[in-house]
Amino acid sequence: MRRFALIASLSLLGACASPLPPHDPGLAWVELYTPASDLLMADELDGKRLDDGRYFQVSPGSHELISRFLFEVPGGGSGSDMMSEPIQRTCEIRVRYADFAAGQRYRLEARSIMYNAQAWLYDDQRNVLARGRVLRCGTF
Repeated sequence: MRRFALIASLSLLGACASPLPPHDPGLAWVELYTPASDLLMADELDGKRLDDGRYFQVSPGSHELISRFLFEVPGGGSGSDMMSEPIQRTCEIRVRYADFAAGQRYRLEARSIMYNAQAWLYDDQRNVLARGRVLRCGTF
């Protein structure tokens, strides 16, 4: 739990230290959203690691987005041990979408479902465009 708090704190400090770049109207902007207790970070765009995990900014067309979703689950793994320390889980989530449009804003949302994750890509009208595929989850 301490490691999760440290990672979240450092991410927030880093986000405060450097503003987001201006949105390029020739590109599509993908913001990331998850409940405040969790953390969703952009990890790879089309197989290439990203330097800034706070967003995706992509050219028009087809792209593969991979994000890391960190959340806590009850420790112990059984109903009889619900008083133990929470465990941090990390899931890698892949989203593929073929029709990103220049100048458009999108939103990638993730949430935990017990020990797993779910994610969706939305357009600015809250239409679901793609569903994320969980590639792996664990305590790594």
